Amino acid sequence: MWPLYAAGFTTAFGAHGIAANLGSQTGDLRSSLLYLGVLLALYDGAELVLKPVFGSIADRVGTRPVLIGGLIAFAAASAVFVVVDDPSWLWPARLGQGAGASAFSPAASALVARMHPKAKQGKAFGSYGFYKSIGYTLGPLLGGAIVWVGGLSLLFAVMTVLALGVAVWAMCAVPSIPPLPRTRQTLVDLARRLSEGAFLRPTVALAASTAALSVGVGFLPVSGAAAGLGPVATGAAVSVLAATAAVIQPRAGRALDAGRLSARTGIAAGLVITAIGLGCAMLPGLAGVLLAAVGIGIGTGLITPLGFATLAASTPPERMGQTMGAAELGRELGDAGGPLLVAGVAAAATLTVGYAALAVLIAAVPAAVARRPRHRVTTTEG
Repeated sequence: MWPLYAAGFTTAFGAHGIAANLGSQTGDLRSSLLYLGVLLALYDGAELVLKPVFGSIADRVGTRPVLIGGLIAFAAASAVFVVVDDPSWLWPARLGQGAGASAFSPAASALVARMHPKAKQGKAFGSYGFYKSIGYTLGPLLGGAIVWVGGLSLLFAVMTVLALGVAVWAMCAVPSIPPLPRTRQTLVDLARRLSEGAFLRPTVALAASTAALSVGVGFLPVSGAAAGLGPVATGAAVSVLAATAAVIQPRAGRALDAGRLSARTGIAAGLVITAIGLGCAMLPGLAGVLLAAVGIGIGTGLITPLGFATLAASTPPERMGQTMGAAELGRELGDAGGPLLVAGVAAAATLTVGYAALAVLIAAVPAAVARRPRHRVTTTEG
């Protein structure tokens, strides 16, 4: 499991370490919130298109080669920016990183599910989420320090070394789990399975929480800068968000496995708390940034392990990569859509109104996801 934890850390550290420092390092971004939103969405746009594809490939050829190949691609894209050292190359570099992450992220999630029985998947995804949240935590803070020392080029160099190191570690330690026999599936069968409530409800909740997380990482630094905070202090404040999520996720997963918390109740509570956190971002000054970070962190910390454990429990093992890739697609819609929504509203009004718009949308989600799903038994053939 340790290389999988490291892979989760890598994508989180790279994505949020860079995202949290874009606004303070590139002059054009300071003058255009809409441009910042688009650049933040670039990484997620690549994942949006490719994660379901790589998830299905993992089911066909095995998850281990897709995991390793994605890490190598992520390292290569990072290395290109180091060599060129030109801010205009942020676009292709972030697209390349997103393409690599779209391979190894769903592969890692599928391996977590395949390597644990259903009764322990809450704890498994809680632990995986914990180390991923450590990456979210250190990304803005340590990323800010690295950028302060050597600029964005040095941060991309660190990402190159990290991704290559994890790829080598995965080659040595991750077991080769062969793909399982699968029944023939048509596009109609796939659409029917992905339109069922057992898939849609946790996926919508994951998308909403990821939208709030992405907005928190990308725009709370803007609010912090408006309050007079420097890059390192802003990164530290935003890291509170991920640190809170890191503390909550393993506890939520263990509570689910022990029967102390139902997925339905925990996800609904997480959505409400996330909306409250976004509401706190509307408050001026450092207090607003910190309260928003804590609220969003608690909410996403509840939703993430419960959502993925629910998906894993309702998915046939031979389709695990496909389901995780499709669920990650929903998350990337939130990851890209959240910043674009807030940026668009902020460009037309103010950033405060942008936070309010997303808070209202997320607050409306529990009414849809809190309904008790109809349980059914899934059977497979051959």
